[in-house]
Amino acid sequence: MSPTTDPPPPSGPHVLLLVTDDQGAWALGSRMPELHTPVLDRLQREGMTFERFFCASPVCSPARASIATGRMPSAHGVHDWLHPDALARAGQPRDAATPAFLEQLDGADTIAGMLSRGGYRCGLAGKWHVGSSDRPAEGFEYWYAHQLGGGPYYDAPIWEQDPVTGVPHDPARAATEPRYLTEAITERALDFLRRGQDDPRPFFLQMTWTAPHDPWFDGNHPRELLDLYADTDFPSVPRPERHPWFPAGSFPRAGADRRGALAGYCAAISGVDRSIGAILDRLEETGQLEDTIVVFVADNGFSCGHHGYWGKGNGTWPLNFWEPSIRVPCIVRWPGHVPAGTVDRIPTSATSLLETIAELTGAPPIADRWRAGRSFASRALGLAGDEDAEPVVIHDEYGAHRMLRTEDWKLVVRRDGPTELYDLRADPEEERNLAADPDRADRVRGMTQELAAWYDAHTVPALDGWATDVDGSGQRGPLGSG
Repeated sequence: MSPTTDPPPPSGPHVLLLVTDDQGAWALGSRMPELHTPVLDRLQREGMTFERFFCASPVCSPARASIATGRMPSAHGVHDWLHPDALARAGQPRDAATPAFLEQLDGADTIAGMLSRGGYRCGLAGKWHVGSSDRPAEGFEYWYAHQLGGGPYYDAPIWEQDPVTGVPHDPARAATEPRYLTEAITERALDFLRRGQDDPRPFFLQMTWTAPHDPWFDGNHPRELLDLYADTDFPSVPRPERHPWFPAGSFPRAGADRRGALAGYCAAISGVDRSIGAILDRLEETGQLEDTIVVFVADNGFSCGHHGYWGKGNGTWPLNFWEPSIRVPCIVRWPGHVPAGTVDRIPTSATSLLETIAELTGAPPIADRWRAGRSFASRALGLAGDEDAEPVVIHDEYGAHRMLRTEDWKLVVRRDGPTELYDLRADPEEERNLAADPDRADRVRGMTQELAAWYDAHTVPALDGWATDVDGSGQRGPLGSG
């Protein structure tokens, strides 16, 4: 009998998943001339831009959980941003009161779990905010994580790693990061790459910045980044009247100093751009870049005055699903596979990332009936054009608020509150709510039934957000966890 040997490691490709925080689809250099992002511009020139890419929920934690699992919030139980009370506190390792949200989901898979089983070396540097981050989430063997979900860019609360193994001490040791957080995330990502230089396994590196989430003022961003915007008043950013749903007094400093707020917001994005550039340079030096799938996305959208409000889905009351809140940038680069300089205009959900990465890498995910996305790999590879695609319906949710978006129409229903219907072709800015128009009654009824039927098929009853009282002020525990 021949001796048993371990199977050879997979040959690749590597995967670099880049996730920003609160970046609207409008905040790319190709749509905002004032924005200084030469590296993102390069990714667009060398890859494919998905022009109609939508988050699953217009706020960070549920959107990130949906990216990781491919499930909608009503199938993973995270329905709002996770309040500090729901996370492990400084110096207090996780216990039953502060669980790892995704790891208790029966039958669910995650991108990192899937790739780790497929032979990948997986690392995270940056924001997690999908449960306690005091130890690596499933699949990750390298971990540098923000303790919470946001905050100052200097002296940010982080979990300190063991300098030898690259993973946190047990119990975890809370610390603060004295450097500009975006640069610290860059250094930790580079450290992950250096540690793996002799490892034959392909890597999966997830970089997740807090940028461009506020704060934008008070020295939170380096002067050289702010100076990039010293001579502009951001003419491409609209300045409509305040929407009546935007609470008076919200984002008061942005209201008092629009230019300063936009300078900080854009400086944060330029810092991310510089961070990505450093990683691409390293991969180019090591000869790995050409065999690396680079995916750049944001967790959810954001409005800097667009549509008359500042913020995202919880920037208004009622909570909103307007395009600035739900539409995010997405770029995929893989030389020789993804056609360079191309644009895909088919509506696409962020719940599809897991299935797409699975198909591109060949790493099989666990079968999960609750996953809502479907792979767009064939489109990314240029094998299916717009004319070959089936019509795509986008779904979004935020607690007891749900949305259905087709090519031409958007319907928003709420358990308590107004229904909205927009004709997106005639009214792309969503300024005329047609829900009360008698001539549209049949459309409202039909789309409402379609929305309800879809959620019936994609909802785990114990995790359903429809009966919750989510109001945008944070969630203190995952549904179904007790």
